[in-house]
Amino acid sequence: MPDTDSKPQMASKGLNRWNLIRYIRKQQQTSLAWRLIFVAGLWAIVTLFVAGAILVALFREAGEKALDDRLDVHMTAIVSLIANVGDQQKLETRQIGDPRFTMPLSGWYWTVQRDGKVLYESDSLFGDTLKMPNLGGVSEATRNIIGPAGRDLRLLQKRIQFGSETPVTIAVAGSTRELGESTTSFAWQAATTLGVLGLGLIGAIFLQVRFGLRPLNELQDSFGRVRQGKEEEVLEDLPKELKPLAVELNALIHSNREVVEHSRTQVGNLAHALKTPLSVITNEARSSDDPLAMKVSEQADLMRGQVQHYLEKARMAAQRRVIGVSCEAGPIIARMARAMEKIHRDKEPEISVEMDEGLLFRGEQQDLEEILGNLLDNACKWCDKKVSVTLKTHNSSASLICLIVEDDGPGLGPEERKRAVRRGQRLDETVPGTGLGLSIVVDIAGVYGGAFELGSSKLGGLKATVTLPALSI
Repeated sequence: MPDTDSKPQMASKGLNRWNLIRYIRKQQQTSLAWRLIFVAGLWAIVTLFVAGAILVALFREAGEKALDDRLDVHMTAIVSLIANVGDQQKLETRQIGDPRFTMPLSGWYWTVQRDGKVLYESDSLFGDTLKMPNLGGVSEATRNIIGPAGRDLRLLQKRIQFGSETPVTIAVAGSTRELGESTTSFAWQAATTLGVLGLGLIGAIFLQVRFGLRPLNELQDSFGRVRQGKEEEVLEDLPKELKPLAVELNALIHSNREVVEHSRTQVGNLAHALKTPLSVITNEARSSDDPLAMKVSEQADLMRGQVQHYLEKARMAAQRRVIGVSCEAGPIIARMARAMEKIHRDKEPEISVEMDEGLLFRGEQQDLEEILGNLLDNACKWCDKKVSVTLKTHNSSASLICLIVEDDGPGLGPEERKRAVRRGQRLDETVPGTGLGLSIVVDIAGVYGGAFELGSSKLGGLKATVTLPALSI
């Protein structure tokens, strides 16, 4: 009956192997240290395996040579006995020195044959016959055969002629079992020794790679501290191979700061240059009740607002590219919540704050304050009593934070939400404001590569969600 679990087990083994291969590939793609350890470890394992195979082969070859030499010694002794005994019928088989030739089926045998007829043979054959392959045209040969009792033997054959007599064929055979056992024992010992050596080499490779790449980790940590605003420069006390990289990074950071400072100066100069002419135009227009003057005053106010808006976007865009600018979001939220409670004390809103500790906003503090101020002010204006502020890490990425502001007010429908984020749109003229608050939030979030979304709150009113870049402490 077939094993119904065999296929699932085979599939599971195949899946496990595939998962291992995918894990190795992933590690190779993501870790330089793992690549070095993997390649060096694999090379060490392959080298030790080949070295072990070569050692075992050499050991077996040396054992075969020693066995052949021993067979040759016995062959010489037999030839000497035959040559020294005048009448071959008087040859004593026990005169061969090795006692294994007298033990029945010991695995060590010799025989002397002429024209296929056995003249003499060792007592160890015990009535059996040592079958010799044909020498052919050679006078001497060494080969492996299957002997009595089915044992593997090493056979040495020689064709020798004594005087004018017909040549005789002398054969000496020895068992290869001892050679096989000693070779197997040596192979296990070599495998154990080389295995321990391989583990030691892999451990040494691991330590070497970890120690060798430590300066890279130090450079990474240093650059991370610069990005978080904890330090102004990257560490330059590094090995000579990495020091030029650190120097170039510091030069890039300094150049970036100089460009931003230059941009700030230009923005300030432009704002100052436009402020006075616009103020003059506005004052002159307001001094007259002429319709043209009123129109000029209205357009001048629009120009002032647009100029201020785009100058602010330019400032934020420049600051967004500064390396190392960040601020802790928690204290800012707590401070802004207290400020809004005081500003809207006539309404006495209940502002609850829930946030994860240790979250850094990767940007300027005043930009986060601008976002919070607009959202909280809007929520306090429209709430009945409750306002909720939540700060947490984004679900999809640890490099993003979510700022959520909710209220229990009347909320907005889908079309009203679209209108609310447009610049200058006011959905209720009875509520004070310019209609720029939410559009400013959209602009700031966009500059930082974030997002802004309006939805329905669990409290019953409006839910505003802002996604911004973050740094973890």
